[in-house]
Amino acid sequence: MTENLLSSMGLDRPETGDDAVVPFTLEKLDSRGRVVRLGHALDTILSRHDYPVPVARLLGEAVVLAALIGSSLKFDGRFILQTQTDGPVNLIVVDFDAPDGMRGYARFDQDALVKAAEAGKTSSADLLGNGHLAMTIDQGPHTERYQGIVALDGKSLEMVALTYFQQSEQIPTQVRLAVAQMSTKGDHRPRWRAGGMLIQHLPAHGGAAMADLPGNGDFDDPRMSDPDFVEADGWTEAKVMLGTVEDLELVDPDVSPERLLFRLFHETGVRVFPPKALVERCTCSAERIEDMLANSFSDEERQEMAVNGEIEVVCEFCSTAYRFNPNHFHQ
Repeated sequence: MTENLLSSMGLDRPETGDDAVVPFTLEKLDSRGRVVRLGHALDTILSRHDYPVPVARLLGEAVVLAALIGSSLKFDGRFILQTQTDGPVNLIVVDFDAPDGMRGYARFDQDALVKAAEAGKTSSADLLGNGHLAMTIDQGPHTERYQGIVALDGKSLEMVALTYFQQSEQIPTQVRLAVAQMSTKGDHRPRWRAGGMLIQHLPAHGGAAMADLPGNGDFDDPRMSDPDFVEADGWTEAKVMLGTVEDLELVDPDVSPERLLFRLFHETGVRVFPPKALVERCTCSAERIEDMLANSFSDEERQEMAVNGEIEVVCEFCSTAYRFNPNHFHQ
């Protein structure tokens, strides 16, 4: 980037690399947004389970979407994205542990997946099928959870996300997601990479003047329920620009989020905020599992769980195996 480009974006730092979210505003277009770029963190999540490629790609999209939404939380807590459907991939769970931790898991029917592949139906919408998508915000044990649920009826995660924001948040929103395997010199296998961008139309009541990045979903735009509402020209332009983004641009390690934003919005101007790092992190622990075994099962049930004198519990997210002596709990 040239100095003029850096200055025009309000950028006085190096360009952002992988595993980060970059907030931005488009003040002339009355919009705001976030760009997510994932490399090592996503490859770790997807590779440890050796998912079939279509399943890994779908789970990758879910991880990106969760990062785009969860990274806007203004408190320590969890954002949980979960799908339950009748499709070949019948369950997806992604946890975003604010402010930066991610983990994800997918469950699939191997026979149904093979049939879908033979029929050439391996898109996100095909693999999901019909069911629902739940997005849950959990602020901790002493607060009430907030949950929004939308139907999955043969649509992609991108399209379902738009429905979620329209119904639950009433914020005009557009989302782009891309996941790919890419090889670089020295790699012994292709690595998973992903990128995503979310833009939202700012509310009418002065949102463009906000000093830090908005995006916490704490307002409703009254214009959305107005039958005479006409979409603003700035929002139309922002959506059109986002629609020109190619998948390769979202995942290319040589195209930083800042460069991508400049390509899209240099004519109208874009202001970029400091990035937030993202990491792959599982929240499982021996202590939590031990508490669960002690408080949720009887001595008899724990004895029945034991194989060769041990209870083994494997974390579905990170595949870590924990082993316990069933006699330990009633000593």
